[in-house]
Amino acid sequence: MGKSLGLLGFLVLVVGGGLLIGYSFMPGVWYQELAKPVFTPPNWLFAPAWTTIYVLIAIAGWRTWQREGLENGMWLWLPQMALNFAWSPVVFGAHSLTLGLIIIALMWCNIVLFIRNRWAIDRLSALLFLPYLAWVSFATYLNASLVVLN
Repeated sequence: MGKSLGLLGFLVLVVGGGLLIGYSFMPGVWYQELAKPVFTPPNWLFAPAWTTIYVLIAIAGWRTWQREGLENGMWLWLPQMALNFAWSPVVFGAHSLTLGLIIIALMWCNIVLFIRNRWAIDRLSALLFLPYLAWVSFATYLNASLVVLN
């Protein structure tokens, strides 16, 4: 029961937190009026993509916490989560594409470090972060393009 409760806690924290922040800081009119690159995905894609990724992040975080508690890997997992949760308020709340780019670049680096750290210790957790890395790589390119175009 304890393991299931821990996983549920991570799912609520990550998925629930991500959805709460996403709904609290919607793109809105400001974002709609920005010049966007041709490869910008449709708005409807972001919620299912992030929800799926948040589930994977939660499972990897739970596995890391189960294995090590608040040691080693969690010191890489926690900052990426803080950076992830900071991005939407900065970009969609404060309308700062440049600070958003800094945040997402730091997040990308932290994701890579987490994958590298977990690879030999818990390969499944590392693999769970690969879709996250791919999405954040694309999102970083999109964020950088928005900075250049606007």
